[in-house]
Amino acid sequence: MDLPLPLALRSLSDEVDERLARIPTALNEYGFDPFGASLDFARRVGTMAAFLYRHYFRVETRGIEKVPDGRVLLIGNHAGNTIPMDGAMLAMAMLLEAEPPRFVRAMAEFYLPRIPWWSEMIHRAGAVVGTPENCVRLLEREEAIMVFPEGSRGFIKPFSERYKLQRFGTGFVRLALQTKTPIVPVGIVGSEEQSPGLIDAKHIARLIGAPSFPVTWFFPWLGVLGFLPLPVKYRLHFGDPIRLEGDPNDDDETIGRHVARVKDEIALLLEEGLAQREGWFR
Repeated sequence: MDLPLPLALRSLSDEVDERLARIPTALNEYGFDPFGASLDFARRVGTMAAFLYRHYFRVETRGIEKVPDGRVLLIGNHAGNTIPMDGAMLAMAMLLEAEPPRFVRAMAEFYLPRIPWWSEMIHRAGAVVGTPENCVRLLEREEAIMVFPEGSRGFIKPFSERYKLQRFGTGFVRLALQTKTPIVPVGIVGSEEQSPGLIDAKHIARLIGAPSFPVTWFFPWLGVLGFLPLPVKYRLHFGDPIRLEGDPNDDDETIGRHVARVKDEIALLLEEGLAQREGWFR
C-alpha cells in the first residue's frame, strides 16, 4: 500500500508516472537498461524532483519546443558549487515540458562513480561515465544527452565569476560531428545563485581525489545544511539546433571554431535570461 502523500505531491507523482510511461525504454528482466538506468528509480525520485522544479525553483522554460526528436546533445553552462541542480532541472524540463517527454542522460565526471553510495544512484538515474564510447552508444540509441563542457571549472567557482563562461572542452563537438547529432545550446539562469561560492579549495580536492572542492557562503560553515540550495528562480532558455558539418578528426583550431560558436550562443541565451529576471528569487 502506497504511503499517503499530500495532494500536490500525489498530483506530481501521477504526472511523473504518466510522462515516464510515454517514454519507450528497453529494459531487461530486472528493470534496468544496458547502462543501469531504472525507470522505477526515476519514478521514486521523480516526484521530489518535480516538486523542486515546480514549487521550489519555479522553473520557467523558453524554446524547449526547438529540441528535435531523436538523438540530440543538450549543451549548457554549468554552476551550483554543491548539488548539480542545473542538470536535474534540465532533465526535469525535458520530462515534464517537452513533447514528447524525454529521459535525458548525463555524462558524469570520472571521479563520481568512485563514490560508493553516489555511484549507484547516478547510474539508476540515467547518468553514465563521461567517455566518448558511452556517449556514442547512447546517441546510436537516439537518446538525449546533456553535457556541460565547462566541467568542474564552471560548476565550482567564486561568485565573482558568475555567468562568465569558463573554458569549454572540445569532445562534444567531435562527438556531434562523428555521430551527426544536432546540438541544442541551453542557457541556465539561477544555478549561480543557489549556493554562491567563495573559493575552490584545490588542496582539499587533491586530498579526496576530486577535481575541485567548493567553499561557499554556507558550506562547510553550516555542515550538511550548507549543501541546501537557496530557493532561487531558475530559467532555462533553449536555442535553435546547431547542425555542424566537418570531420571529427579536424585539427584543434577548426574544432575550436565550432566550440566558440556554441559557446557564443549560450552566452546570448544567458543574456536573455538575465534580462528577464527581477532578482534572484523572481
